[in-house]
Amino acid sequence: MECTEKMAEENLTIVVEFVLLGFSDYPKLQGFLFVMFLVIYLSILIGNGLIIIITKVDSALQTPMYFFLGNFSFLEICYTSVTLPRMLVNIWTQKRNISFLACAIQLGFLLILGAPECLLLGVMAYDRYVAICKPLYYPLIMNHKVCVQLVVGSWTIGIPVQIAQTYQVFSLPFYGSNKLNHIFCDLRPVLKVAHGNTFVSELSIYAVAMLFGMAPFLMILWSYMKIVSTIQKIPSTTGKYKTFSTCSSHIMVVGLFFGSIIITYLQPKSSHSADNDKIFSLFYTILTPMFNPLIYTLRNRDVIIALKKLFKCEQIDYNVGKW
Repeated sequence: MECTEKMAEENLTIVVEFVLLGFSDYPKLQGFLFVMFLVIYLSILIGNGLIIIITKVDSALQTPMYFFLGNFSFLEICYTSVTLPRMLVNIWTQKRNISFLACAIQLGFLLILGAPECLLLGVMAYDRYVAICKPLYYPLIMNHKVCVQLVVGSWTIGIPVQIAQTYQVFSLPFYGSNKLNHIFCDLRPVLKVAHGNTFVSELSIYAVAMLFGMAPFLMILWSYMKIVSTIQKIPSTTGKYKTFSTCSSHIMVVGLFFGSIIITYLQPKSSHSADNDKIFSLFYTILTPMFNPLIYTLRNRDVIIALKKLFKCEQIDYNVGKW
């Protein structure tokens, strides 16, 4: 009887904060995890920061492709700053509590910044399609005004939808258990501890994912099908390689980002586990932003030259542009 009363009392307790369990199952690794995530965060800030700087100041990189890359790098810094600083504080202080409002804000910003990440990758694929498949019309189609409109649209188009989705999720009743078996406030772990009918919320999540995730992904696939078809018509092997090399970095980033998201959110429930969620969420929230500068630097001669100029403090003409 006492036990039943305690359970009823617990179930009626309204949640005012959550506990992010994170990697608390590994107490002996907390110091190592803190150093690792700190190094990763600093590398993201430095690497993507350098990409932003060189795409702004180097006249050789004043093209649509690098304009999009600079914006994508800035987005990566914003995206990781929503989760990583909080993770570092939680590991350092061993206090894993996060208020209801702070959790809602974190999830809201994750969704708001996740949408433009998908859309910008789609825009970058379209840019490569126009450059390779319609080279004569490239300066006209991808003029500065259009590029700015594409970037602004990518950043802003999803904001109302994602705010509405966040409000819908946190309007659900939360009482009893407040433990989120995750490293940050994400949709799936939050819905797990919600009570009431979550079917509408889950349905809206998949609908929004199709709109801002699958649509850009299909755009990317279509662009590269056209690009491959055009490259096959190039007679020389050297020409084919040089043309495809302009897309290889983008393909690697797309594969890493969308691959981890697809595995995380589209895996069947039978094979789903919280530990897998944690690992795969690290790929699209942390590892992709970390590898982004490396991928574009190591596989791009123009970026390497620009970085050498920057570090040698050579005189750069800030006013000359190509488009």
